[in-house]
Amino acid sequence: MHSTITYDFVLLIPCFNNVDGLMKSLDSVQYNGSYKILVVDDGSEEEVQRSLPASYHTKQPLQITRLTPNQGIAVALNFGLKYIQQHYHTEYIARLDCGDICHPLRFEKQITFLNNNPAVGLLGTWCIFKNDVTGAEYTYTTPLVHNDILREMHFRNVFIHPTIMFRHEIIKNRNIFYPEDYKYAEDYALCWELLKKYPAAIIDGFLVICELKSTSISALGRKKQLKERKLIVQQYATHKSLKILGLMRLFLLSVVPPAIILKLKKSHNKNI
Repeated sequence: MHSTITYDFVLLIPCFNNVDGLMKSLDSVQYNGSYKILVVDDGSEEEVQRSLPASYHTKQPLQITRLTPNQGIAVALNFGLKYIQQHYHTEYIARLDCGDICHPLRFEKQITFLNNNPAVGLLGTWCIFKNDVTGAEYTYTTPLVHNDILREMHFRNVFIHPTIMFRHEIIKNRNIFYPEDYKYAEDYALCWELLKKYPAAIIDGFLVICELKSTSISALGRKKQLKERKLIVQQYATHKSLKILGLMRLFLLSVVPPAIILKLKKSHNKNI
């Protein structure tokens, strides 16, 4: 390891052709303790290291590493996890995506929770999905404790990816990484994998604002994502009847037009 500092957490952010979104996210990161931000440039057309204004390298504890050519988010995230193992001493690893915004107390609240609950391996938060162009938004609320989370995971991913924080020792000791076979639902698969081995929890606060846009992976690859979610439920689901109901739900989502799904999300103020 290169660093002799023990960080409270390392924040992992993949970036592909989105320096503006990266700056927006970096501006939102606040924490009074020791931390590091690792940005994985996933083969952007213009290198993030050169495109990012110099001021960001001084106002944040920032490290940028680069993959080339572009290899997709699962590969980029695993590259980042391996980089963290090789270079940093840290208690926790957190996630954020370019364009998403953290509440000022997000990291303080998550670290306090994990410090006070040493059995919990994976921690998420509630969040708000928001489109800055149209002003459309909806909240995403979930169960809070492990057994309820595990039940709900048969129907949806309880852990919105940019909200999660997990223990570094999980990756280090158990060799758990993002399944690269799932290019559109790698986070859902990872969270299922972690839930098989460790208790999990959710903080009931809206600690991240997630960017809602038509060019996201979820929007552009919706059919492929639903197909992968079906495979993940088939692989990981632990309750027979809930597994059947979860697969039925995914089938219905695959035949209902996305515009109707989004309308239902907004009207019910929750995720579908």
